Amino acid sequence: MALPNARKLFSQISHRMPKREWMDIPVEIKPGRYCYPANPKSLETVGMPHARQWSPLDEDWKLPENWMEIVRQGMKERLEKFRSFKVFMDICVRCGACADKCHYFIGTGDPKNMPVLRAELFRSIYRGEFTKAGKILGRFAGARKLTEEVIKEWWYYLYQCSECRRCSLFCPYGIDQAEITIIGRELTNLLGLNTDWIATPAANCYRTGNHLGIQPHAFKEMLEFFCDDIEEITGIRPEPSFNKKGADILFITPSGDVFADPGTYTCMGYLMLFHYLKEEYGLEVTWSTYASEGGNFGFFTSHEMMKRLNAKMYMEAKRLGVKWILGGECGHMWRVIHQYMDTMNGPADFLEEPVNPITGTKFENAKSTKMVHITEFTADLIKHGKLKLDKSRNDNLIVTFHDSCNPARGMGLFEEPRYVIKSVCNNFYDMPENTIREQTFCCGSGAGLNAGEIEELRFLGGLPRANAVKHVHEKYGVNMLACICAIDRAALPPLMNYWVPEVDVTGVHELVGNALILPGEQERETNLRGEPLPGKEE
Repeated sequence: MALPNARKLFSQISHRMPKREWMDIPVEIKPGRYCYPANPKSLETVGMPHARQWSPLDEDWKLPENWMEIVRQGMKERLEKFRSFKVFMDICVRCGACADKCHYFIGTGDPKNMPVLRAELFRSIYRGEFTKAGKILGRFAGARKLTEEVIKEWWYYLYQCSECRRCSLFCPYGIDQAEITIIGRELTNLLGLNTDWIATPAANCYRTGNHLGIQPHAFKEMLEFFCDDIEEITGIRPEPSFNKKGADILFITPSGDVFADPGTYTCMGYLMLFHYLKEEYGLEVTWSTYASEGGNFGFFTSHEMMKRLNAKMYMEAKRLGVKWILGGECGHMWRVIHQYMDTMNGPADFLEEPVNPITGTKFENAKSTKMVHITEFTADLIKHGKLKLDKSRNDNLIVTFHDSCNPARGMGLFEEPRYVIKSVCNNFYDMPENTIREQTFCCGSGAGLNAGEIEELRFLGGLPRANAVKHVHEKYGVNMLACICAIDRAALPPLMNYWVPEVDVTGVHELVGNALILPGEQERETNLRGEPLPGKEE
């Protein structure tokens, strides 16, 4: 189905009140707003139940015969295990403070994309199955019966939530819709209802250590190709180490940085930084070809899958005997590390409390996880004057910064990326305050929604972010959107091309790589993309 142009798609958005109660509106599964079902082989690889071929457009979804019992038992177990889920089911007063804070509701106008109503899809079943008032009073108490129509509705709207948690900022009770979405996806996964954009990357990660299924030798070769490009641009060839036992630091980044533009340029920036630190200060950073993925698609599947996929990083750090772990520019990797790791895979007491050996800075926020975000690390190096930089190499760029949801709301990483950008660029402007930092809008493609078949949903969900970018583009001439998330670097280029085509997308460490003066380098003519540097156009 061809996507309409931006003006036409925008004109289709309506926020008028529906004429019927939400329980009376049957789910309408529309092409362009749902992901393809999971490949059964991917589900089998990770041992997930009821793997089969099915289609969301079919009347019969081929649910297991005892599907009602599975859902009831699954919900019962999670109500008992996760106190937050029980609390979130009980305390909502349906005030609607969250309603207009969700970018999917803003973009689609669908009332069931209001966080309060998306959660009601579950609360109504919770009331009907687990509360006396719901069993006796039924709909009058906000309860409804568990039917196949409900399961279809769950699945459809669970994958129109990117678990960004923006709504939780505005809820007077702090209800976290992302936690409800995670539980809901766990319940549908018990029925074999997953999406291929999530299930196959999770299976790949389980088999090869990364979402893309890249084998160890191929991972190494791809980084060596980047080194070839760096040598052509700078005259200096980095020599990264792989699986080196006894190295100071293990570096792990999302595999998207090794596979797809513009993440590849960010990866080149990493390689240049590590070469600089080795040459100037003798710091040994190693890459793993086995724990070759920082991202965690288990986060979009279930708590158990999240735990399984996260474990490889710490197992590899222990095997290699490094002091601590440095993590690249990723979103959901950092949400898992910062908020879940300790109770899932910790304590990582075999690693040292992270200390920058070059500056002596102790990263106290990483005392427990033993893992430091690369923008924290680079900001610390810049603050102590440990890097030689030429900001003028980025003078053709007027930059703004997109706070990626998980590092921003999930770990409070606001100032370090901005500090790095301002240290390597002369032209920087923030977007409006109510669209950045903890109130940042999502790229519209997080939580496993970056699939080609749902471009319409992604572009509608990304509209609020694009609108804020358009504002600074028109006011300040911004032409580059920086971010610190691999999904953002995959999702934002087509989003910008659709809504604000004059703006391109970059990772923060691509900008660092452009500005970094490597020891003994030749005079550069181009940036990392092979484009002429300012003043070198001729």
